[in-house]
Amino acid sequence: MTTLANILAEHYFFAADRPAIYLQVAGQPDRCITYSDLVCGAAGFARLLEQWGIRAGEVVVIILHHGEPLIYAFWGAILHGAVPAILPPLTEKLLPARYRADLAALIRITRPQAIVTYPQFAGEVAYAVRVAAAPTTAIIELAEPLRAAPDFTALGGLRRQDSDLVLLQHSSGSTGLQKGVALSHRAVLNQLNAYAPAIALAEDDVIVSWLPLYHDMGLIASFVMPVVRRVPLVLMSPFDWVRAPARLMQAISRYRGTLTWLPNFAYNFCATRVRAREMEGVDLSSLRAVINCSEPIYHSSHQRFCQRFQPYGLRPEALATCYAMAENTFAVTQSEIGKPISRNEGGGIGHSGQVSSGRPLSNVCIRILSDDRRDLAEGEIGEIALRSNCMLSEYYHRPDATAQAFFEGFYLTGDLGYMRGGELYVTGRKKDLIIVGGKNIYPQDLEALASEVDGVHPGRVAAFGVFSEEAGTEEVVIVAEAESEEPAERERIAEAVRAYVTQNSEVAVRRVVMVDRHWLIKTSSGKVARSANKAKYLSEFLDQP
Repeated sequence: MTTLANILAEHYFFAADRPAIYLQVAGQPDRCITYSDLVCGAAGFARLLEQWGIRAGEVVVIILHHGEPLIYAFWGAILHGAVPAILPPLTEKLLPARYRADLAALIRITRPQAIVTYPQFAGEVAYAVRVAAAPTTAIIELAEPLRAAPDFTALGGLRRQDSDLVLLQHSSGSTGLQKGVALSHRAVLNQLNAYAPAIALAEDDVIVSWLPLYHDMGLIASFVMPVVRRVPLVLMSPFDWVRAPARLMQAISRYRGTLTWLPNFAYNFCATRVRAREMEGVDLSSLRAVINCSEPIYHSSHQRFCQRFQPYGLRPEALATCYAMAENTFAVTQSEIGKPISRNEGGGIGHSGQVSSGRPLSNVCIRILSDDRRDLAEGEIGEIALRSNCMLSEYYHRPDATAQAFFEGFYLTGDLGYMRGGELYVTGRKKDLIIVGGKNIYPQDLEALASEVDGVHPGRVAAFGVFSEEAGTEEVVIVAEAESEEPAERERIAEAVRAYVTQNSEVAVRRVVMVDRHWLIKTSSGKVARSANKAKYLSEFLDQP
């Protein structure tokens, strides 16, 4: 029997002085965390959980900023035998009231035994706990890292079974209740055992990441995998990266980074925001893979990224692709490292054709299904369904959602795509999901928010994504029917919608268009037809300022 806790204990005995994580924080010297440091920090947090009476198998929600406490809290929960779930902290962009409501809804479903947070945020958490009527949920304040000599005879995580839950991942929805993807030790390790060979991972690799740990790409590929596989990790804050994306390139150069994962928008962001003076002395020749994952992939973004950084040693063959989701722990497919990425020149997204997401991992089986659940032939577009030995155990405490997600043992992704030459091409989302910068945005949530604004005809709103070549990702457009015909008043309403939706969700709205009554197209059942309204918008408004 092998578990993540057992593996971490082995690292303490056999690789104590090896660097596990180089932690980067803006304005501070880099901190090298060895496996001895990691286990001692985790053991200190495990002792804290024991003092609070947290038992093995109970969920511990972690809401902490980038830093040592976050790292030790996650691994400490695993050493203790608890089930960690990392959630994003409150940012300036979100209204506290909306964040509290979403957190309360999640607490009500997940019923965590404890929520670990920084002292300044404990009041917000306490409010959400009261609203959720969860009096048994403890609120643990953690300001500084805790360290303790590990007592391996007392750590409950070492007595867990590989079939037991090890962590929860929560989807990156825009607003409302998020589903907790429950994963076992076995599922996570099966993922790593299949994915590591697909990218030829070795102990002399160095992974560099700015990705947040509350998304699967950051948590699994750029945190759990390197720690478990003894691959040094250079970890920076996503907020530091957004303010200065050149930090990623500088870190790759300094530590001779070999692997990094980016959502598609980050290719454009880096290509346009990194200044020449910030690249002085930077050498990217150590990179053997820059893997595009988490949102639709565009060849134009790869071209822009490559043109910008090839003068600094980036090799074009280092660009790679992946299709992944939390429900499969992480990766579903992966393109071959060091080889050109396949494209369907017959057409599709991007000016140079559809980009392949690679071949299924060795433990993954993919089907492409029609609306009536028939298997489709190669080249035919349908819903992507998959089966593997690294899938979720359940949506935590959501038997209804779990049952609806499967068909004949295959997980229904809700994504559309097709197979060609043994490779998967992802073309879109079945249910009009919008993906902005790697975040899943549900249009119905944005439409509900827009309908709350005075001057908008309730229920007569359509939200959809329009791909931006400049940003390298989809941008949100909202079309709403106005109750006023005055141009000045319509402009005021549009601005109010943009501000309200942006403030109450995790997305910045690019454009709001106010239209006449009955402009929006509805289905025969009375629902707003998003795809039809997107086509109408593109034909009537796309070229307007």
